[in-house]
Order: sequence, then structure tokens, then C-alpha cells
Amino acid sequence: MNGWTLLFLATTLATSVTGFFFSFHGFTPALGVGILSMFILAATIVARYGFHLAGAWRWVYIVGAVAALYFNSFVLVVQSFLKIPVQRTLAPTGSEPAFAVAQGIVLMFHHVTGFLAVKGFRPAAHRV
Repeated sequence: MNGWTLLFLATTLATSVTGFFFSFHGFTPALGVGILSMFILAATIVARYGFHLAGAWRWVYIVGAVAALYFNSFVLVVQSFLKIPVQRTLAPTGSEPAFAVAQGIVLMFHHVTGFLAVKGFRPAAHRV
């Protein structure tokens, strides 16, 4: 799983970093999510590769990885409601029930999977 982990962290980091290359005028919620995602990814990467999931760092890694995936999913839902015509008609301003339900499902999914990941994660046995 090391290769998949590296691929996930690298592509998630690249996604967050490239979001800052677009022109912007002032602070927006998208910039806030990007900045928060970068801090979470930094802690996640340090937990995985700096501290090798030792002790409490395994919880930092799990929570950080799930949070980073949630932010990507959150942005995916926002972008889909902005760009896909059928979804745009359901929630043209982003404050309609269809948008809230979609984001609620995404949030609950990540909470449940994050809880299960924390509960079930066991570090690899040390080799002698």
C-alpha cells in the first residue's frame, strides 16, 4: 500500500497547490479550503514519512488523510453543481436543499469511513 499512499498524498497535494495558480481577487472560501487542506496535508505527510506512524502520529495520519480526501470530495460536489447543467438547475445558488443533501451525504460518508479507519488501523508489526 506504500505506493498507493504516496500516489494519493502526491496527487492530493498537487491538487491543492495548483488551486493557488488561478487568478483571484481577495480571499474566498475556496482559498480558505485550499490553505486548510495544505496544513492538514503537511501534518499527514510528516506523520507518515517523518514519524512513520509511531504512537499518536498514526491517528494524525488517518484523520489527516480522511480530511484531505473529504476536502477533495467537497470541492468535487461544489464544482459538479457549478458545471453540470442538470445539477445546476437543482441548486443554482448552492444554497438549495439538493446541494445541502449532497454535501451532507459526503460529510457523513467521510465521518463513518474515518471512524472505521481509526478503529481498525493497526500499524505493521516491527521486523526483527
